Amino acid sequence: MSFFQVPHTILMIRPASFGYNPETAASNAFQKKNDDEAVHHKAIKEFDKAVEALMVKGISVLVIDDTPQPITTDAIFPNNWISTHQDGKVIIYPMMAPSRRRERRMDVVAQLEEKYKTIEVIDLSAPELEGKFLEGTGSIIFDHPNKIAYACRSERTNEELFVSLCKRLGYKPIVFNAVDERGLAIYHTNVMMWVGESLAGICLDAIHNEEDQELVLAQLNATNHKVIALSYAQMNSFAGNMFEVRNANDERFLLLSKAAYDSLLPGQLHEMEKHLTPMPLDISTIEESGGGSIRCMVAGIHLPLK
Repeated sequence: MSFFQVPHTILMIRPASFGYNPETAASNAFQKKNDDEAVHHKAIKEFDKAVEALMVKGISVLVIDDTPQPITTDAIFPNNWISTHQDGKVIIYPMMAPSRRRERRMDVVAQLEEKYKTIEVIDLSAPELEGKFLEGTGSIIFDHPNKIAYACRSERTNEELFVSLCKRLGYKPIVFNAVDERGLAIYHTNVMMWVGESLAGICLDAIHNEEDQELVLAQLNATNHKVIALSYAQMNSFAGNMFEVRNANDERFLLLSKAAYDSLLPGQLHEMEKHLTPMPLDISTIEESGGGSIRCMVAGIHLPLK
């Protein structure tokens, strides 16, 4: 079976109680405490506008409402607890923050099973009770056609779990260290790296070890990806958190936030536009309070239709 990098549909969770989560802020340098009482309503507006913009372009979006109870301030970021795969697998992941474990919903999995062909639900959540975490496609950047997976080590990305999952899926694991400007481990790989069909973006400055840098670049070159090097400043504007999607006409779009778009240089944008259409979305409230951007908000649905 040949695998596609770009999903046919994206899953998004409309939040019921979006807000700042102090439990995750300790390891997420992108979060900023916001005392604005209207932060949830602002996030809802940003979410709805983003969904509308996607649908206008003919991109298939499955929107599921978050439940009022239990309260899950980060439910808007489903990519951390679920991933779906073209061979019919659904994977459920172990998460570091106890408050985020409540986001996992088997009713969402059931909805996917009703509409799409699934052969197996792999629940990897048990190791979180041992202090081992692997937070979905936040921790893992999949290159599906080439059966490669990238991950930078952090307290939210356990190398042992990552390598074990890659073995189970038949993917080649590429593990490396990446740090921010303070020398602290970057908590999620999708903060500093994304891989599309023919393009990839990566903050090379974050990979201090030359051997690690050579390992990642050699792999991307071997898979014929045009690499766009991102600076720390661009990473801090969420330029490492992009995601490629397609519509029914197989037109390609690169989802990114307005902040990420505004951080890019003309030459970088020009290179992107050779391959696809950048699609900036204004999600500034979600980025500031939640510490995640557009890639965190979408879980790609790769499962075949029934």
